[in-house]
Amino acid sequence: MALLRSTDTGVLDLFEESGRNVQRATLLLRDLIAEYPERADLARDLLHSEQEGDRITHDIIHRLNGGGNGRPPMAPADGHVLATTLDDIVDYAEQAADELALYAVEAPMEQATLIADVLVGAGEQVAQALRCLRSGAELAPHLVEIHRLENEGDRLSRDAVASLFANGIDPMVVIRWKDIFETLEQSVDACEKVAHVLEGISLKRSNKRRG
Repeated sequence: MALLRSTDTGVLDLFEESGRNVQRATLLLRDLIAEYPERADLARDLLHSEQEGDRITHDIIHRLNGGGNGRPPMAPADGHVLATTLDDIVDYAEQAADELALYAVEAPMEQATLIADVLVGAGEQVAQALRCLRSGAELAPHLVEIHRLENEGDRLSRDAVASLFANGIDPMVVIRWKDIFETLEQSVDACEKVAHVLEGISLKRSNKRRG
């Protein structure tokens, strides 16, 4: 009779690496926005993070599809959604940096810095939650905080867009910043989607233990 394969903990290593990459990308974006255009060079570092995110995602999917040394620590479909959604956080962060250059932004708007601060907080909670997959620590506090931050990001984004139309700003500036605000919000929204996926994985683990 064949022996059961042990759990492939390398997948967990890669998820934790993805979490660290999310943290790094969100911090870079916040610093880029806060000090734009003086620190426009940070966009290159963000591009590197985006490329690292693609590599990590590819490696996770490869291991989930049987390329590892054991059975995956979660359902491959759940792992695939989790990996690609983590990658989305970084992709949107890098897109926001691209838009700053594409639209020749001359100075940051305070609302963008505030949303970027929220994104940093959500990215930190995502990284901490991913470490709980290995340790078995309680996920709930991190997930609750991610949801709170996402709500805060939504509020800030709505207020930011409303301010563009309320203050008689040049229409081209309105279009540019509306796009940037929406991209920042998409990155925060991706953090909440990660929280939903992690919650589902946690529930399946709990049901399996009870069963």
